[in-house]
Amino acid sequence: MISAAIVGGTGYTGVELIRLLSDHPKVTIDLLTSRSHAGTRADEVFPSLRGVSNLVFSDMDEATFSELEQCDVVFFATPHGVAMQHAQRLTKAGAKVIDLAADFRLQSLQEFETWYKHKHACPELLKEAVYGLPEVTREALKTANIVGNPGCYPTTAILGLKPVIEQQNQAAERLIDERIIIDAKSGVSGAGRKADISLNFAEAADNFKAYGVTGHRHLPEIEQGVALLLASKHAQRIRFVPHLVPMIRGMFSTIHLELTEAGCAIDWQQQYEDCYADEVFVDILPKGLYPDSRSVRASNFLRIAVYQNNDRRELTILVTQDNLVKGAAGQAVQSMNVVLGLEEYLGLSQIPIVP
Repeated sequence: MISAAIVGGTGYTGVELIRLLSDHPKVTIDLLTSRSHAGTRADEVFPSLRGVSNLVFSDMDEATFSELEQCDVVFFATPHGVAMQHAQRLTKAGAKVIDLAADFRLQSLQEFETWYKHKHACPELLKEAVYGLPEVTREALKTANIVGNPGCYPTTAILGLKPVIEQQNQAAERLIDERIIIDAKSGVSGAGRKADISLNFAEAADNFKAYGVTGHRHLPEIEQGVALLLASKHAQRIRFVPHLVPMIRGMFSTIHLELTEAGCAIDWQQQYEDCYADEVFVDILPKGLYPDSRSVRASNFLRIAVYQNNDRRELTILVTQDNLVKGAAGQAVQSMNVVLGLEEYLGLSQIPIVP
C-alpha cells in the first residue's frame, strides 16, 4: 500500500483529501497534521469521518517531520507559503510532494511574489515542479517529484480553452479574436474554512457579488496555462472576473470567444468531443444540453457544453466542476495516481450527489 500524509488536514480541501483517500484501494493515510487541532481525533473535528478514520492530528514538530519523510506522498492542504518551506527536505527523502496551495503553480517568481506576497523559499525546486493538470501535463507528471495543484478557476478556464488553443496552434490564420472573456462563479467554500465576515450566512446567503474585479491572482495562472502549457503561438488578452454565489460548493465558468471567418468554418462541438474523447473526468455534453453545478457536486467530473453561433461569430464555452474536488482535492488525487503509475480513476469514482 502507498503511504500518504496530509499536512493541514482541517480545512475543506484537507477533509476532502481524507474522504477521497480513505476510499482509495491502494493508499493508506498514515499521518495527519494540524497545529490548531494537534492531539484531536479527525472524526471529532469532522463527524462525517466517524467510522472512516481513527487518526489523530499531530503537531508539525521534528518527530512528525521524520514520519513525513517515510511517506510515499505528502499532500499540503495548507495556506500559501507553507509547502515551499518543507518541500526540499521531503523530496530529498524520496517523498512525492503535492501542494494544493500556490507555492508551485506559477513559474514566474515575480508573479508569485506580486500576487501571493511571499518571497519564494526554493526557486530552484520551483523549476522542477510540474503543474498538476493531468489532461494537459500528464506526461510530465509521470516523472514529477513535486506537483503544484492548479487553482479552481484556472482548471475550468484552461480545460475549457484547451481544444480551441490546440486548434489555433494548428491553423495558418486566427480562429478566434485575441480577447477572451471568462465570467466565473464559485460557492463560498472556495474561500476556505475560516472566519470572515463576508462569508458568514447573513452576508453570503441571498446575495451575489463580483470580487477581484481590478485583478485576481488566478489570472496569471490562467495566462500561464494558455501561453505556456498549451504552447499558444498567438497572444491572447484575457479578461477574468470571478463572482461569489450563495451556494456551498460548485463552480461555473462561462467563456466568451469571438470567432473569425476561419473559426466559423470549424465544428467546435466535434472538436471538443474529439479532444476529450479519452479523458475519464471531462464530459462534453451533447449539443443543446448545458451543465449545472449540481451535476458534478462531490465528484471529480468536469462538464463542458459548447454553443456556436456563426451568425454572430460567437463561441460560448460553459464549464462546471466541484471546486473542492476537481478544483482541488480530487485533482490532487488524480495527479498522485499519475505520478505513482496508478490507474488515474482510482479513488475518484464517486457519483455526483443529487439533489
